[in-house]
Amino acid sequence: MKNVSIVIPRGHFSLVNIEGTYQIFSWVNGWLVSQGKPPYFKLQLVGLSKPAQQSTGLYEIHPEKLIEEVNSTDLIVIPAIHGDFDEVIEANADFMPWIIKNYKRGSEVASLCIGCFFLAATGLLDGKQCATHWQFANEFRKRFPQSLMVDDKIITDSDGLYTSGGAFSFTNLLIYLIEKYLGREVAVMAAKSFMIDIDRESQSHFILFTGQKEHHDEEILKAQKYIEKNFMERITVDELAQMFGVGRRSLERRFKNATSNTVVEYIQRVKMEAAKQELEKGRKTVNEVMYDVGYSDSKAFRGVFKKITGLSPIQYRDKYALSRIKRTLMQDS
Repeated sequence: MKNVSIVIPRGHFSLVNIEGTYQIFSWVNGWLVSQGKPPYFKLQLVGLSKPAQQSTGLYEIHPEKLIEEVNSTDLIVIPAIHGDFDEVIEANADFMPWIIKNYKRGSEVASLCIGCFFLAATGLLDGKQCATHWQFANEFRKRFPQSLMVDDKIITDSDGLYTSGGAFSFTNLLIYLIEKYLGREVAVMAAKSFMIDIDRESQSHFILFTGQKEHHDEEILKAQKYIEKNFMERITVDELAQMFGVGRRSLERRFKNATSNTVVEYIQRVKMEAAKQELEKGRKTVNEVMYDVGYSDSKAFRGVFKKITGLSPIQYRDKYALSRIKRTLMQDS
């Protein structure tokens, strides 16, 4: 049996992460018993005080144990914790030595969504791949440059440390853990029961690229705005450097530091975001969209689009244009 400690933080935490983890693992226990097997997960809610109330005042949870009452655990689950990060750390600082101590003793640790920030603050993610909600990936990189953020991933698994992408993708991590602990059959049954898309690996096609502008490099901001206004034209690094009176190497270095993208990557992302928006409208062919964003080589366009979104242009259009459900209902009516 695997002892699972679900962390109940102080502050504004994700009740969905907590309840979802408890419900899915409990379902697995019930299914195993129905097959004549013993339950696998021993679940406990672990907090710093009893009871624990969300700072929103909407919910109150009664942890079964305080951290000092947990003698040993096999898996620690950290939910998303919202709010000012420094305040989150201060309010929940006592969890950190407990998490580190148990990890060093052999416990595994899973963070869900932006719970990755809290896990990274322990130092355990230094030098390791991790994922979080794509919207907070750049903020994470700035706070924890020693960790290896992969914002396109739904799940990471590194030396007993697990992280998941944003929002409800935590369910994909739970299914991954179920398969790792109990095998494919149980994972498939759980995925089917909760209608979770098993084996989903990427959150790339959910990402909205708005450009990283939370910096104070005025020349780079001007370059970003120029790219976003003229993305349909051919833009080179040399032209930008000359336009803003900056050496090429200096521009490339400063651009990367400010935006976490090279100049070429930024141009590509701006073009692909415009292409995504047009494909979502469903009014133009893929070739028309390709020309609109400044590409003439269909192979190059498809390659860059798939690299950034994880889908081909046609797959993306079919997924996000007029919904399949709506089309079906229109056909049936």
